[in-house]
Amino acid sequence: MAEITTQRLGLAGEELAARFLAACGFVVLASRFRCREGEVDLVMRRGPLLLFVEVKTRRGHHCGAPEEALTPRKLQRLRRAAHRYLQQQPQPAGTVYRMDLVAVDWLGEGQGCHLRHYPGIR
Repeated sequence: MAEITTQRLGLAGEELAARFLAACGFVVLASRFRCREGEVDLVMRRGPLLLFVEVKTRRGHHCGAPEEALTPRKLQRLRRAAHRYLQQQPQPAGTVYRMDLVAVDWLGEGQGCHLRHYPGIR
C-alpha cells in the first residue's frame, strides 16, 4: 500500500479531531479557515463556547511530538486568523472564545492513532 502523503495525513488528523470534538457535543462551523493572517484548522461551537482548534498530526516522533509543532509564531498566526474569522463572522452576545490544540499520533494504516486534546492553549 502507498505511503500516506503529508497533506492527506494532516486532513485525516483534522477529520479525527472534528469527530472527537463532535462526540463531545461540538458542531463544526468551519474547517481550514484561511485568510491573509493565517489559518484555523477547525472552528466549532457548543452552546456559548466557540473553539478555534489547531490540529497537529505526526506519523512518528522523528520530528518530535505533534505538540512541539505549535510554536509561538504559529500560535500568533492562529490568534490573528481567529480575530479575522470573528470580524467576518460576528458571533452572538455572550459567546466565549477559546483556542484548543488537538495532537494526533498516526500509528499507521489499520493501526489507529492516539489523540490528545489540550483546551485553552496560550
